Amino acid sequence: MSTSTNSPRSGRAVPARPSLFRSILRPRNLAITAIALFALIQVVSFPVISMAGWQTNPNPLAEPAWDKPETRALAVRACYDCHSDETVWPWYSQVAPVSWLVTRHVIDGRRKLNFSEWGVRGVEVNEVTRAVRSGKMPTKDFLLMHPEAKLTDAEKQQLIDGLSASLR
Repeated sequence: MSTSTNSPRSGRAVPARPSLFRSILRPRNLAITAIALFALIQVVSFPVISMAGWQTNPNPLAEPAWDKPETRALAVRACYDCHSDETVWPWYSQVAPVSWLVTRHVIDGRRKLNFSEWGVRGVEVNEVTRAVRSGKMPTKDFLLMHPEAKLTDAEKQQLIDGLSASLR
């Protein structure tokens, strides 16, 4: 709340200046600060992710011997963006802080199961099918941005059966 004080020279009332804290908390100043921080995050984050090579698609080494083309098509639709070297990097994967989350998901996903490096490391087939059956995979946040990856119960069972046959 501002109060008036008398100016020593003119005798007129001069409004008191708001405190520094109050001037910082004005909506306009908060918006400017938020925009500046967002821009700074972009400037710092983009080169780091680019130079580190975290958002790349290396050449696929090997792929499972799929039992049917339908199994592969379901895996591509629901799994490949995080579990292969054929990731489609959407525009929002270039905007921090979302880029950090997307990049981490892909790195973790490829580390656990990478269809493009089949045979390079051991994969527990039961663990993969259990994740699909329980609904743990594909993840809920992935499905929010990729509704086409949502599987019906019949597609889920077809993928589980196909993965069981293909990944042994």
